[in-house]
Amino acid sequence: MNKEDSHEFDYYDLWNRPGFLIRRLHQIHVAMFLEECREFNVTPVQFGVLTVLKDSETSDLVSIARRIGVDRVTVADVVRRLERRGLVDRPANTADKRTKVARITKQGRAFVDAVQPAMIRAQKRFVDPLGETENAKLTELLTKLILENDEVSRAPIRHKVGKPNT
Repeated sequence: MNKEDSHEFDYYDLWNRPGFLIRRLHQIHVAMFLEECREFNVTPVQFGVLTVLKDSETSDLVSIARRIGVDRVTVADVVRRLERRGLVDRPANTADKRTKVARITKQGRAFVDAVQPAMIRAQKRFVDPLGETENAKLTELLTKLILENDEVSRAPIRHKVGKPNT
């Protein structure tokens, strides 16, 4: 039986630990995103919230949190910051006063459109060392790991994950 079949990898070696590698990749990705999007003063989580709202117009905070895989408290904080910038507003939820909602503003839509090219540059820079086939395989494998392990997350994603290029 080879190491791949038995899952007996040398996890003593830091560079063989998937968790270490993923955390390091996340740090690199965030740095690239912030560098490319510097002029917009936006974080990846803020842009994720705006992207969800641009797709759905108005959404409750719990649904936003579930779509991007962060906790509700984080989303509430991010929405307050985005509201101060005029990118979202928080209308009263007449259907359920206990549920807080957020809605993207016209300014927020324009902001997402303006940031989009910089965000795409960051994504392309991040995967540039990979060819098209490797990039597709990486996306496939990362998606598989997320879907198979998502239930143990502190903030599971409760949204249908799209396949690459669909």
